[in-house]
Amino acid sequence: MGERAAGPRGGGGGVEDDGGLHARSAAFSGHTLMPARFSLDGDNTSPPVQWDEVPPGTREVALVCEDPDAPGGTFTHWVVTGIPADVNSIAEGSLPPGAVEGRNGFGERGWGGPRPPVGDEPHRYFFRVYAVDRPLDLGPEPTAEDVHAAVRGHVLAKGTLVGLFGR
Repeated sequence: MGERAAGPRGGGGGVEDDGGLHARSAAFSGHTLMPARFSLDGDNTSPPVQWDEVPPGTREVALVCEDPDAPGGTFTHWVVTGIPADVNSIAEGSLPPGAVEGRNGFGERGWGGPRPPVGDEPHRYFFRVYAVDRPLDLGPEPTAEDVHAAVRGHVLAKGTLVGLFGR
């Protein structure tokens, strides 16, 4: 996708105020390194992610985490749909009631932690949170592509947090 051409790495606080939701994490700041426990070689634990209260009319919140710096193109690390509108965070290593984890780029359900090639410049991990005006109803194993298609034209607010990881 176009993120690599969008500007230099680092700077900007890692929060892309691209749509009214301020996404953040208690475990790392934007455009800083994520702790190793979240990596595939670490504990492979999903990081905590928080966001602002969603606007009125929100029926569902969805989250997608992708690495646009992966050698083969954008790689999906996490897909979460069905997050109730009254929830504004995902705790470390858990899911809110009613939420559904989709397939990551490793072909598994749930979080698939970072594992960029050794020696690469740290990769960027875009955690995108979407507040949408309708239930997405994507079934038990949604993909990032499913979410991107389903939210099109239905986003009331969105926010992005960027974490970094290198080996």
